[in-house]
Amino acid sequence: MTYDQLYGQIKKKGSFLCVGLDTDIEKIPACVKEQAKAASLPEEDAVFLFNKQIIDATAPYAIAFKVNTAFYEAMGVEGIRQMEKTASYLKKEYPDVFVIADAKRGDIGNTAKQYAKAFFETMDFDAVTLSPYMGGDAITPFLKYEGKWVIILALTSNVTAEDFETLETRPHRMDVDDEAQTHVPLYERVLQKAEKWGTKDNIMFVVGATRPSQLNRIRLLCPDNFFLVPGVGVQGGKVEEVAAAGMNSSCGLIVNSSRGILYASSSEDFAQAAAQKAREMVAEMAPFLTK
Repeated sequence: MTYDQLYGQIKKKGSFLCVGLDTDIEKIPACVKEQAKAASLPEEDAVFLFNKQIIDATAPYAIAFKVNTAFYEAMGVEGIRQMEKTASYLKKEYPDVFVIADAKRGDIGNTAKQYAKAFFETMDFDAVTLSPYMGGDAITPFLKYEGKWVIILALTSNVTAEDFETLETRPHRMDVDDEAQTHVPLYERVLQKAEKWGTKDNIMFVVGATRPSQLNRIRLLCPDNFFLVPGVGVQGGKVEEVAAAGMNSSCGLIVNSSRGILYASSSEDFAQAAAQKAREMVAEMAPFLTK
């Protein structure tokens, strides 16, 4: 998917919502597990049955879906199968939505190449989240895939992000333009360096919704890149604060909501409840897209 195609979907739906499929088999409504049992399917297939109904209910409002790979990997081989089925269903039934593997991988050399192959060839995701801690070697193998995206962790929404991400850094003298640049937080160094690895057409950044003041600064540093913004809803982030601080002329935001939509109801109306929550979030977003 290209930058313009992604923006086109945002304009078409009047939305920059991403639905996070952090599907925990322990939290799936009992009625879905009964559906799997009635169809003589293994219990694990309830994961895909649940995802399918959530996707169908929220696709009119979402421009992206984010599959959190940990929830599937925790189930072993059967979980991986559920993830593959989910990704395949999205690509087949909703080819215009942006499909993200939230894997947070970060390794180098042949290992990075194999991760890229897994997510971009075997499962055909549009994007994958990556950790830049090991430097450019952990990112560049993914950038060789045309039409695919890397989403680099910059400033995350968790409290302990401050353990490392906001630490002040002292750069090499050759990188310093003026004295004001001698002390900047680590996440800014990540942004400055990562922008040189690719372009706005294949690199996004993860920026947490719980840090709107810093989001404004990050937008100044990266005026054109898309940001994947977690932390709205349960974690305390607000759509209006994110939009005010981080939107650019092409929207430039993909705001994720997971638990607030997935588990809006634990009863038989779970899909309708998820759709309602998605609809409410899009209603919050719409005014910012018409300005």
